[in-house]
Formats: sequence, structure tokens, C-alpha cells
Amino acid sequence: MRQHTTAEAIGVGIVGAGSIGTTHARALHHVAGTTLVTYSGGNPETMSDCGWPSARQCSADEVIDHPEVDVVAICTPSQTHASLTLAATAAGKHAVVEKPLATTAADADRIVAAARKHDVLVAMVAQRRFEPEVAAVKQLLDSGELGGIRLAVTQVHWSRDDDYYQAAPWRTTMPAGGSLMNQGVHNVDLLRWLCGPVDAVTAQQATLGHDMAAEDTTVATLRLASGGLGLISTSTATPPGSAATLTLHTSRGTVELGQGEILRWEIPGVPRPASSASVTSGSADPAAIGIAGHVTMWQEVMAALREGRPCAIDAPEAARTVHLLDAIYQAAETGTQVEVSS
Repeated sequence: MRQHTTAEAIGVGIVGAGSIGTTHARALHHVAGTTLVTYSGGNPETMSDCGWPSARQCSADEVIDHPEVDVVAICTPSQTHASLTLAATAAGKHAVVEKPLATTAADADRIVAAARKHDVLVAMVAQRRFEPEVAAVKQLLDSGELGGIRLAVTQVHWSRDDDYYQAAPWRTTMPAGGSLMNQGVHNVDLLRWLCGPVDAVTAQQATLGHDMAAEDTTVATLRLASGGLGLISTSTATPPGSAATLTLHTSRGTVELGQGEILRWEIPGVPRPASSASVTSGSADPAAIGIAGHVTMWQEVMAALREGRPCAIDAPEAARTVHLLDAIYQAAETGTQVEVSS
């Protein structure tokens, strides 16, 4: 992978300048040594408001092929992530892909192989890993100070009304629009990252609050490679106002993480880490999520490119989360325990 110098600006092109694409544009304005060259979708007025009046609007193919674009940000509906990322890597471009990296394990594996073949960086947006309290818990778990994981529980009980689904019909389809894949992915990613590999899962899913093909409620049990167990529940059919949580019951006590805060810290002798001050919840409104996490994510990507090193959430790491999501859906569909491929 070519190492970019600190003196050169790294050009970015956004494919899909809708709501989340606009978040990326605003975030990039706060990342030194970066310029938004071009984008597809959206409109010039919005891009100007984001700080990029000179960025050129064009088609998705033109964004990927633009000679001044070094990194393509994939901000389109989830089911298109794999094909667009593969197109970007084939063009020799790095790619930053909104969650999830892909909607199937097979497609995630294709992206891993393509990134390796074309010697480019591919990263999935997993900005919650950079929240100070989450990073601190990861360090304390790795050092053994929190003890071993006995039970990990994550709940993403959010609300999405019919207008949300009607605004983008892909959200009503499986697996891209399911509550696990679309809303729960960040917390599933955090659980897997903090607690280690998952060996096997069982699951059930249902559509309880909406008239659509996609599930709006999923529950799953996990058997961790470490020997501990886990529970995941996601929904968009619950009343608004509940923040996503991740609770770790360890051999030394209990830690409960909210969104940008520590809700519970019961670990004798271990000081409570500081919490974020700029993280907001998308429990009732996805547009409520701010840009701070995306700024940090892009800073990590740019640092990796300039230092010639892998990104913290590179394609192989992101693919592991997709493998877990895919296994949960397989378990729910078949009614059997499913082994999670690595």
C-alpha cells in the first residue's frame, strides 16, 4: 500500500451524499490534510454548507474513477456496499465503508480478498470503538484488570416509524433493513471487539411493529470462544427513548456502557474511566447522531494512510462482524445453532 506523505492532501470522493454522506462531508471538514473532491447524489448547496463549495457533483462511477480521488467513501444503502467497494478497490482506490461492510459473509470475504489483491485500505465505519470509555474498557479487558467475561448483553431497543421505512424502501428488505443489520450493527461490533470471537449462535426474529419483509426485532444467544455467554436483542418496534446499552458481567464485577457514557461501574479497585461529551443517541431519530465519531474515524483512516499501516477497523476486522451478523440471521432462519466462521 502506497504511503501518503504529510505534505500531500488526500482526495476523497463520496458515493451517496444523502443523510449519512452529509455527515461524512461535515466530518471531513475537520480532518487536516483532506479535501472532498467529488460526490454523487445530494446537492451543491448542501455540500457548500458542509464546507466544500468546490466539490464536483457527478455519478458514482465518476467518483470512483476520478483521478484526484484517493479514498472513496461508500455512503449508500447497505445492500450496495459490497459491489461499490469492490469497484473502488478494482480502480485502485482506498475505501471507507459505512456500516455494515457487506450484508453477507461471502461478500465480506470478497472485499477482504480484493483489498489484499489491489493493495488498498478498506475500512468500515465503526466510530463507537473510539469513544473514550469504550477504548478504556477494551484496554482494561485486554490487561485482565476487569477479569474474564462471563455474560455480555447488548440491547438496541429503538423506534422507527412508518415514514422512516417509506422514505427508503430498501430498509424494508432483508438482510439490509433488519434491525440487527441496520440498527444493531454498532453494538454487535462492540460486543465482539470487547469480548472476543464468538463460536456459535442461536436466534429468533420477528416483524412486530411494521408491515414489511424485514425483521424489526431479533434476539440471539452467543457462545464466546472464551467460554462466556452473550445475549443480543435489537428492535425498531419499541417505544422511543431507550439508548443502546452494552453490559459486561465479568469475574470481577459489572460494567454497563450507554452511548457516550458509563451507566454502571462496579469493579472494585479499578477507577471509572472518563466518558464522552459529544456522543448523541439515534434511538428515536437517526439524524440525531452527530459528527464527532466520524471525525475520529476519518482521522484514524488518514493516519493509517500516512503511516503506511493497517487501519484499526480494516477489511478483515470488519468482515468478522459481518460473519457474526450473518450467522445470527442463519440461526433465526433455520432454527438451529450456527457455528460462526472466522
